[in-house]
Amino acid sequence: MDAMAIHRFPIQLRFGDEDSNGHVNNVRYVQFLEEARVRLSLLPLPGTGTGSGTETFRSLTAEAGVTLVARQEIEYRAPLTYRQAPVWIEIWVSRIGGSSLTYGFRLTDAEAGTGTVFAVAEAAMVMVSRETGAPLALSDRQRLILEGWRSGPVPFRRTAAAEVAN
Repeated sequence: MDAMAIHRFPIQLRFGDEDSNGHVNNVRYVQFLEEARVRLSLLPLPGTGTGSGTETFRSLTAEAGVTLVARQEIEYRAPLTYRQAPVWIEIWVSRIGGSSLTYGFRLTDAEAGTGTVFAVAEAAMVMVSRETGAPLALSDRQRLILEGWRSGPVPFRRTAAAEVAN
């Protein structure tokens, strides 16, 4: 994976994130993915200034339409329990289509590339028109930005098992 393309954001757990089984509820993981997508989309794009003149992927996308979640998949690797130290959500682009993109995610403890991986996930997104709901092609500018965030596929266990079987 291209480490430069991967963005990392801290996620502060709350005691209420745990369920009756004593670990962070699976629904919260979907919210962690959303948090990472929003935070990535709000990063200032290079060369766009500061303040109200700052361009973000979100502002660029809003000019054309909206981005909707088409599919999400989460593979839970280790139980996550409440702790005061944040966990880290890593996000990157794993695929770029005509009107869609796919984000990869890894939820880990503090050390990048070492330590516990609590989950890996993938979210397929599609750009659509606000008026019609029809898919919209990604612009050249969007593609350029997404390519800068592109890294490898999500390391799902099923993918690794399929490669060993072949």
